[in-house]
Amino acid sequence: MKYDMLMIRYGELTLKGKNRGRFERTVLKHVESVLSSFPAAQTQSEYGRLYIMLNGEDAAKVSAELKKIFGLHSISPVLVCPSELDQIIETSTSFIRQLAPAEGTTFKVTAKRVWKRFPHSSHEMNHLVGAPVLQEFPQLKISMKQPEIELRIEIREHGTYIYSEVIHGVGGFPRGSNGKAMLLLSGGIDSPVAGYSGMRRGLEVECVHFFSYPFTSPKAKEKVLELAKVLSGYTGSVKVHLVPFTDVQTSFTTVGQDNLIITLMRRSMLRIATKLAERQGALALLTGDSLGQVASQTLQSMNVIGRATDLPILRPLITMDKNEIVDIAQKIGTYDLSILPYEDCCTLFVPKSPTTNPNLHVVERVEASIPNLEAMLEEAVKQTETVVLRPDSVIEVDREESIDENWF
Repeated sequence: MKYDMLMIRYGELTLKGKNRGRFERTVLKHVESVLSSFPAAQTQSEYGRLYIMLNGEDAAKVSAELKKIFGLHSISPVLVCPSELDQIIETSTSFIRQLAPAEGTTFKVTAKRVWKRFPHSSHEMNHLVGAPVLQEFPQLKISMKQPEIELRIEIREHGTYIYSEVIHGVGGFPRGSNGKAMLLLSGGIDSPVAGYSGMRRGLEVECVHFFSYPFTSPKAKEKVLELAKVLSGYTGSVKVHLVPFTDVQTSFTTVGQDNLIITLMRRSMLRIATKLAERQGALALLTGDSLGQVASQTLQSMNVIGRATDLPILRPLITMDKNEIVDIAQKIGTYDLSILPYEDCCTLFVPKSPTTNPNLHVVERVEASIPNLEAMLEEAVKQTETVVLRPDSVIEVDREESIDENWF
């Protein structure tokens, strides 16, 4: 079916009161950046809604891109006709004809008279449109509850909108509308979901990934960049900071406290991420922690690990179980990448019995005994390479050299 426009409904940002205009402008800017790939399409704003005049662009292709924009609740492809009874009936009938309903398809009409000077009420329009539609399509069966086809009609002064489909968007708040956070991105299932969840709440997310060459392969780094590229599909682009972690990580194997290696490693990761956050103007760290999932994610461990930074640590998955996290990963398109068998540094040097109840004072004494630990952290920040990924990025990782703000 060739639609005239897309009707877009905002999500919870409509509840933002005096800040609503700022949120809507942020969404509009993102929408317009996506529409640059569809040059004929034009935007038209209205209180509480946004309309995309397609002007010949493919509704399905445009919708597929727009439904990934945070802040958009739903999208409906719409036919537009004059607000005259005979035109509404003719367009509605043509609409159903193009849907080609099968025998026994359930159906109802839901009319809404927004323009109050229109001579027929909403209730009257349900019957005035429904009767001729049923006369032409006797295979339809009336059902007032959850029909397979709900013919929706909105009557406005400057035109009537006729549609049926409601495509659900991702909702949430517009990209970057609630500040910036640094995501500790591993190659696992959880952290990409945490990144998506933070983005959905309006965070601008920059990713920090720690790699330990030669213990981790270029394939492991490539996997993480591919995960970040998937996330960039929801925001347009994502910056990734790749931190060389070999010297820091191997230093923990020399102190004779194998059960504390994971705690020491994660505290150092938070310190490095904090330094990068300060450099990039981020106000929080974002992790994929889920309470009790592994030894470093007990409440006691998270307390000791979290003391390594003064920045807030956001943990959107903290009360989710693994099945819930996997469901989201599959939905957003990161799951198949996350389960690829390329190890990251988080899986290296894992002791047989990592502590689940570390003592902060012991951990701090061990850190103080490691020669030049702070200097190694500073050097890791200095040697960090940064890339900016977009959905159409080509990932090639075949070297271990600084990239420094390149665009893939």
